[in-house]
Amino acid sequence: MHPSCSSCSRSVRAEPMKLDKEISHPSHPHHKLKIEYTETPFCCDGCREAGIGLKYKCDACEFDLHKACALAPSSIAHTFYKKCDFRLYSNPPGLLTRICDACGRDVLGFVYHCNKCGFDLHPCCANLPLRLDDGERSFYLCRKLSGSCHRCGTKGLGWSYKSDCKNYNLHVSCVKELVVESWRAMYANVDKNKVREIQARIPSLRGAMQNHHRGRVLGKARRCCQIAATAVRIIISAILGDPTAIIAAVVGAFISK
Repeated sequence: MHPSCSSCSRSVRAEPMKLDKEISHPSHPHHKLKIEYTETPFCCDGCREAGIGLKYKCDACEFDLHKACALAPSSIAHTFYKKCDFRLYSNPPGLLTRICDACGRDVLGFVYHCNKCGFDLHPCCANLPLRLDDGERSFYLCRKLSGSCHRCGTKGLGWSYKSDCKNYNLHVSCVKELVVESWRAMYANVDKNKVREIQARIPSLRGAMQNHHRGRVLGKARRCCQIAATAVRIIISAILGDPTAIIAAVVGAFISK
C-alpha cells in the first residue's frame, strides 16, 4: 500500500468480470441494451460524461450507457468517505448545481450522492481503481495531492493519481480536460487538412511537462515526460469507464505527441 493513500485493492490488472450481453435498464425501459465495444468516443446518456470502449447501447434510439453507469449498484461505500452512504440518483438531487467531488465537473445525470455529508461522485469516478499499473510502476488514487500536478502545476482540489516514486502527479480533472480538448480536434467538423493544425494548438501533456520541468537537465525532463505520458494513457482508460490497455493506447497516443 502506498503510504499516503488508501487501500489499493482495485487494479487495472484485475480479472474482468463476466458481463451480460443484453440488459434491461430503468433509465431506458422501452428497449433492451446490448453490450458493444467502440473506439469512437460517445456521450453517456446516464451521467452525461465522455466514454469509450465497452458500453451498453440501444440501436433503435442511439442510447448509450457507460458500463459503470449501466451496472451501477443502487448504493456504494467509498474508501475516501468512510462515513458516507452513497445512493444512486438518475438526476442530481435538489435545486443547486451539484459538483463531482472527484473530478470537479458538473453533475448532469447519474450521480452517487450522500444525503448526510453532501458529497457527489460520477459513477465512473466512483469506480476509479485505487491502483493503476503500467508494468513498470504503480499509480495510486489520492483524495488530495501533497505535490503539484504535472498538468496544471497546482495542488488544487479533487482526486489525483500519484506514482509510487512520488514524482508524478496528475489530477483526474486535468486528464479529463486533456481528453475533451483532444477529441474536439479529432472529431471537429472541419476540413481534414485543418485537423492537424487544430491539434497543434491544443495544450498537450508533453508541453505542460516541459514547462513544469524548465531548468532541469534535458534528458531527465524528457524521461519524466515519457513516464507521465504513460501514466496519462492508463488514467484516461480508467476515467472513461474501460480500464484496458487497448483503450489506453487508442485515446492516449495523440495526447502525448
